This record gives sequence, structure tokens and C-alpha cells, in this order.
Amino acid sequence: MKKFLSRYTPLQIAMHLYAWSTVARLILEFATGTISVNPIQELEQRTGRQAITLLVLSLACSPLNALFGWRELLKRRRALGLYAFMYATIHVIIFVDLDYGLALSQIVKTVLQKPYIIVGLTSFLLLIPLALTSFDIWKKRLGKNWKRLHQLVYFIAPLVVLHYAWSKKGDIFTLQGDIIRPLIYGIVILILLTFRIPPIRRALASLSTRSLFLFNKKNQQPKVDTP
Repeated sequence: MKKFLSRYTPLQIAMHLYAWSTVARLILEFATGTISVNPIQELEQRTGRQAITLLVLSLACSPLNALFGWRELLKRRRALGLYAFMYATIHVIIFVDLDYGLALSQIVKTVLQKPYIIVGLTSFLLLIPLALTSFDIWKKRLGKNWKRLHQLVYFIAPLVVLHYAWSKKGDIFTLQGDIIRPLIYGIVILILLTFRIPPIRRALASLSTRSLFLFNKKNQQPKVDTP
């Protein structure tokens, strides 16, 4: 146990447990017969939500590091992104296989009739090169182009939220219907992308540096004994 804890940090353990939690819960619900009366729809929705959540968490790593100096988050960013891609892949497989039985003509017809599926498919296709090149070997091979390629995630994230919001029975633009979750995701992603704007990013880094300096200075002050 000590060897395990020395190899994996608490954050790392929590990240992996959370990432697999949706799969574990779905398996448990299938085994106990407590899954929804429409299991395919339930599988699609929950894997899709988990994919968005993990993508948002991966986007949050850099801003949180800038704010709090928590450098370990940068090490976990890639795993969170890969988990997001894993759930997105499961989400797509459920749609094309379990939902439509790999009937290509029916799938194409549905995609053309429902624009939100086109948005979701575009997001998934753009995620594929990011997932394939997320490893260190590709970072070395692509050089500066690696960073440019992975900046696509700033375009993908809003598309994913649009796909999710458009698929719900509601109108996110008039704030009517089932739009609470998509709205929350949209606001969080907007905030995270705002933190990426260079002047704001520099201001965050400066604020973090000053806060850390003041904290260290306060702790280093000698305590004066009172009579």
C-alpha cells in the first residue's frame, strides 16, 4: 500500500477514480437492473456529459495552476483530455451501433436532419488528431506545430457545449426548457477561455506570484514573545 501511495499522488488517484466512475455506475446499474427504461438514451447522455466534464477539467488545469501555483495539474491535463476522448468515442459508438445498428443510410439521414449531430461529429473528428498526438513522441516530432494543433481544443470546447445544448429540449438563447446544465458548462468554458487571453493570463500569473510572495513573507516573519 505504501508503495502504491508513493507512486500515485492523491490527485492522480482521485482523477482516475472519477474518470472511471461513470463506467462503473453504468455497469452496476445494468447488473442490478436499475438502469433507465430507455438504456440506450441513458448511455448516450451520460457518456456525453462525462466527456464534456472531463474536457472542461482538462481546460481548467492551466488557469488553476496560474492562480494557485498547483503545478501537478499540468501533469494531469493530458490524462483528463484522453479520458474525455475515451468517453466521446464510447458516446459515438453507442449512437452508430446500439442506436442505429451501423445502418449507414439511416445514420446519414438522421445526421442531415439534426444539425446538432453535425456539430457533435465535427467536435469528435477534431478531437481525434489531438488524442493521437497527445504523447511526448509527437510533441518532439511536431515541435511548434504541436502547440498550434492542440490549440484546436479552444474551438472544440464551445462546439461540444453547443452540441449538448442543441440536443436538449430547450432553447439556451431564450433560457427556456432543459438548459441548466448546458448553460453551466457554457459559462465555465467561457471563463476558462477568457483566462487564456494573454493580458488576463499574465495578470493571473502576476497575482499568483504576489500572493505566494506575501504568504511566504508572512510565514518567515519571526514571532515576538510577549511577556
